[in-house]
Amino acid sequence: MTVADALHAGRPYPLGAHTDGDGVNFALVAPHAASVELCLFDPEGKQELARLRMPACEDGVWHGYLEGAATGQVYGYRVAGPYAPQQGQRFNPNKVLLDPYARAVVGEYLAQPGFDGHAAGAADQPDPADNAAIALKAQVIDDAYDWGGDQPPRVPAADTILYEVHVKGYTRLHPDVPEALRGTYAGLAQPAVLDTLQRLGVTTLSLLPAHARADEMRLQKMGLSNYWGYSSIGFFAPERRYWSGQPGSTPISEFRDMVKAVHGRGIEVVLDVVYNHTAETDEFGPTLSFRGIDNQLYYHLRKDNPALYENWTGCGNCLNLAEPRVLQLVMDSLRYWVEAMHVDGFRFDLAPVLARSADGFSGAATFLAALRQDPVLARVKLIAEPWDIGPGGYRLGQFPPGWFEWNDKYRDTMRAFWLQSHEPAGALGEFARRFAGSSDVFHHDGRQPTASVNFITAHDGFTLRDLVSYNDKHNEANGEQNRDGHAHNLSWNCGVEGATDDRAVLQLRARLQRALLATLFFSQGTPMLLAGDDIGHSQQGNNNAYCQDNAVCWLDWRRADDALAGFVGALTGLRRRYRALRRADWYTGAVGADGHADIAWLKPDGAVMDDAAWNGGSHCIGIRMCAPADGQDADETCLLLVNAQAQPADFTLPPGTWRALTNSAFPELPPHDADGTVEVPAHAVLLLALPWN
Repeated sequence: MTVADALHAGRPYPLGAHTDGDGVNFALVAPHAASVELCLFDPEGKQELARLRMPACEDGVWHGYLEGAATGQVYGYRVAGPYAPQQGQRFNPNKVLLDPYARAVVGEYLAQPGFDGHAAGAADQPDPADNAAIALKAQVIDDAYDWGGDQPPRVPAADTILYEVHVKGYTRLHPDVPEALRGTYAGLAQPAVLDTLQRLGVTTLSLLPAHARADEMRLQKMGLSNYWGYSSIGFFAPERRYWSGQPGSTPISEFRDMVKAVHGRGIEVVLDVVYNHTAETDEFGPTLSFRGIDNQLYYHLRKDNPALYENWTGCGNCLNLAEPRVLQLVMDSLRYWVEAMHVDGFRFDLAPVLARSADGFSGAATFLAALRQDPVLARVKLIAEPWDIGPGGYRLGQFPPGWFEWNDKYRDTMRAFWLQSHEPAGALGEFARRFAGSSDVFHHDGRQPTASVNFITAHDGFTLRDLVSYNDKHNEANGEQNRDGHAHNLSWNCGVEGATDDRAVLQLRARLQRALLATLFFSQGTPMLLAGDDIGHSQQGNNNAYCQDNAVCWLDWRRADDALAGFVGALTGLRRRYRALRRADWYTGAVGADGHADIAWLKPDGAVMDDAAWNGGSHCIGIRMCAPADGQDADETCLLLVNAQAQPADFTLPPGTWRALTNSAFPELPPHDADGTVEVPAHAVLLLALPWN
């Protein structure tokens, strides 16, 4: 029997390539295609061995069964149809295309001319060059894996502490990780790394994108790459660049080993996923997969000119999840990562794009409804970046119950409160709103304060060290003449920019970092810490280091600020110990049986805040918080004293003997009793609690 004779009709489901031991079933969604060819390659993906016409198309799914094919088979597709950009189609059978359901990607896009879908100088004509030798291909995999009883930690929302991590950057320079494993999935699974994470007290790793990616042509021509990974091309395949290549392993097995090891320490793994756009960019971008398979199906096209793409992402295109088959692709991908890869949730990049149709964004969009009812995905953590650059793109607080959302209002308010010396009247009230969970944003439809993902810094922007060290960005290395990134810092002038030998300036910066961190971990909501902020990592003022796969972004563990890391561990321990700092429900000001309100906002003299105090421009406030009275924590009361001014401030304590637990200005001070009046140093947070037996 010849290879060609072995291709039978097969089945239209499941999509992708699946082996049954006797052969492989291939299924590809391309409803507007005239024909589809399955292309078989040698193990390296360099030589095309056969082209087999897919024998059947059912409901827009082309499918065929190849007897004798097995695990390891490398393949791609050629899809024929009209090349008519003005009608929204860009079929070109000269291009070998990656299966959107590929579990493993063979090859790398190196910005070669052969990926152009259109002819040079003739956008209305297909490019005649055949790119079989260099195209991205898929590989049939054996999905078997011994999880050894691995179970998801299922950390409750109120206990969650997110830690945003780049797989490569976290361990690339780690001295306690074997050199061959640095910067890989295996590196994150090393005992020394897991020990660090446990000491830090984080509960949930939020990994920057780990889907297979293709770097933009523009970056490659400058010798750069999309280091952050927001240029996905394979929604089922782990990025190979984070694989160690250890004998006997694959990117999939190594990723699973990492998840299993992290779970073994009781820590969750959340993936940052980019379903809003693909690496094919705009109409001048490469034809890698979706564009050549069925451009009109997969992408939002401009109504006034279907040759152009809607660009609500700023990356050249937008996937159209209003199309059922595209929605199916994303849902299948999400379920795969939960069921087959055991991840615990997802952070959705530019999430409004996923819930936008021709009628605009809707909190009841098909994608959001599908997630909500899915028996697998409804159980995992779902985190939205609730903005994009499309029409009505800012949607903070508008995602359904059960979602977490990055809260940029919290970020901006806390930065301004601590780092700007002059604030408008009412700024103290804004500080209080954000500290207490942003009820003005999230207190609706049964949502809890945990919906607010509070952060001071994230991958996108200054690191914490740079936030208190630079007044302006320094993005020259990105190749855009320093035009990219946010225009300026929110910081006040903390002294000479960058490194300095001025001891007073260094002490001030260190104090501001600790004050911001203490505010973050003692606020209501879900705290998120950027990896590296716990050890004082600097990007030398680059606040848009998305393309810096080098020492700018790699954490320098040999210069780690161990004292700062210890302080962060102490903060997470206090948050874990005192439920008043992490309530699952809203503070309301209601007075309990003990005669105290569940939360009280106090002036430095101990009196309750009044209108004059709220609007007086003060940078000082006391916050008394009580946990619900139910059992052993019935008497739990915490008092936070906040002084963001440049001079010490005296605070009158409420009656009782308080235990001073931590002072962000002097973290080395041991816990001690306090009553009457205490002095809170400049730029500092002091946490106290009423002791109980």
